[in-house]
Amino acid sequence: MKNLVIGTAGHIDHGKSALVRALTGIEPDRWEEERRRGITIDLGFAHLTLAHQGRAVRLAFVDVPGHERFVRNMLAGAGGLDAVMLVIAADESIMPQTREHFDICRMLGVRHGVIVLTKCDLVSAGFLDLVKLEAEEFVRGSFLAGASVCAVSAKTGEGLKELAETLALLSDHVPAKSAERRLRLPIDRSFTMKGFGTVVTGTMVSGRLASEQEVEVQPSGRLLRVRGLQVHGQPAGEAVAGQRAAVNLANVEAPELARGMTLCEPGVLRAVQRLDAEIELLPASPPLKHGAAVHFHAWTSETAARVKLLAANLLAPGEKTWARILLEHPVLLLPGDRFILRSFSPTVTIAGGCVVDIGAPQRMRRAHLGLRTALLATASLPERVALLAREAAHGLPAQELIARTGAVRGEFEDRAWFVDPLWIDGRRAEMETLLAAFHKQNPLLAGMPLEELRSRALAGAAPAVVQEILAQSPGLVVEGETIRLRSHALSLDTREAAAIHAIEQAFQRGGLAAPATAEVLAGSGVDPAKARSLFQLLVRQRRLVKVSAELTCHAGALEELRGLLAARKGVRFTVGEFKEWTGVSRKYAIPLLEYLDRERITRREGDARLVV
Repeated sequence: MKNLVIGTAGHIDHGKSALVRALTGIEPDRWEEERRRGITIDLGFAHLTLAHQGRAVRLAFVDVPGHERFVRNMLAGAGGLDAVMLVIAADESIMPQTREHFDICRMLGVRHGVIVLTKCDLVSAGFLDLVKLEAEEFVRGSFLAGASVCAVSAKTGEGLKELAETLALLSDHVPAKSAERRLRLPIDRSFTMKGFGTVVTGTMVSGRLASEQEVEVQPSGRLLRVRGLQVHGQPAGEAVAGQRAAVNLANVEAPELARGMTLCEPGVLRAVQRLDAEIELLPASPPLKHGAAVHFHAWTSETAARVKLLAANLLAPGEKTWARILLEHPVLLLPGDRFILRSFSPTVTIAGGCVVDIGAPQRMRRAHLGLRTALLATASLPERVALLAREAAHGLPAQELIARTGAVRGEFEDRAWFVDPLWIDGRRAEMETLLAAFHKQNPLLAGMPLEELRSRALAGAAPAVVQEILAQSPGLVVEGETIRLRSHALSLDTREAAAIHAIEQAFQRGGLAAPATAEVLAGSGVDPAKARSLFQLLVRQRRLVKVSAELTCHAGALEELRGLLAARKGVRFTVGEFKEWTGVSRKYAIPLLEYLDRERITRREGDARLVV
């Protein structure tokens, strides 16, 4: 079923609520004061399902207040609109709030709608034609240019059927919101329902929401459980992007949640207080000064803010520019989100804009920041990712990039961390230089300890970054806990070759009753430091095996011992029997047996052992 969220826009008392009531049969004015005074003070909601070309179309109406004192409430409902009904009373034509509401819709990026001339029963056909011409002139050059114009009367029912058909046709041209993107449901109401508890309502901007799902409330970060859902007034197991949803939340009181908060997936998105954006000043607004204080409206949120212009100190009416906006209170925003700016005095709409980035460096020259914002505004997702990764000291994890861009994980390559290729090239070259120097100073060592290289060349980098660099460095080889240049190979001179042969032969002759290491190294024919390096080389090559701190045996002797025990599999034996089998004294038997236990060749059982 296609879902369409349609908002009303227009001056006070131009019949917006009456129109919604006549179309749907639902009273959008929720409060007694609204019905008593005959004006909409807060947001009202209603819905209608139509049959269109063999399929169902569900229209959700957001009825907004027209009085200028309540424009801030209108803004809370305008963020998630797919289309707008620009309502103009036939007996009054275009009025101040008609213009402001229309400017708001245009600035928020609404791209579809119809013009509805209400109260047509109060004017003559000639006057109605004149109002229609005025409306068409008013929207010329805008997203409503060429839009259908429907004359209706909520009182007599005239034109309502034709308006419903027009809205159904409009649904063919409105793209559906993405249910595959990250969950976002800006809260526009929070209240307590008897028998259920706390309920919040809002328009699903993106993603999916299901009963029993855990959600996070931003900006507080509090985790809550969805107890139940209603979609357009009916119980549902799931709500998807484009639908109006009422969410019953467990373990929270209604006053703890408020308009302007957002339900989202836990641990993914976050609220921010600093953003870079493109803003456009309305032609009728006064010039906007650098550092001006404004009211900032996005989705259902409102907060005070300050605008820092990035290209000049003054923005002329009707012009666009790049700006940094500092928010007094955090708001959950993503690149591409639209917002409205209103002045403090008088409180009127002056500008609108689009979020470009939510995490730019705090300290950057205005001119540079403006160029950066302009670049990001037109960048593809891969280009954006590359720039953000390049700015970070050691790249960024995929989770951080999702928070910065709102992207679905599937839009990224299957990587946990993103690093700028040029930065990788620089680190790789530094690592190769360090390793070359290490090999020159330690020619008998297989390589540098991996942790030492990481601390010297990649201090502070996450393990994933190290793995990313190593994966892209064919000239480096990791062997266990060491790293070397692929070109590095051991090269022994004549004396070293003779010494290493003498050391190995000494241990080979000793068998399981191997000589003391110090004695062997002393008789190797080279200086003690060189002898120790040659000994360590034999151990790394597994030609010698350190059985204990005091005992080192030749690998061949231990292999023969394994064979001896393999022939006795399942046999239980004592230390004395082991000494008889091997011909070694207790001095050697005990460390050898402990070694065999560690290698799981034998298992100790009391005073005896079992060959496993």
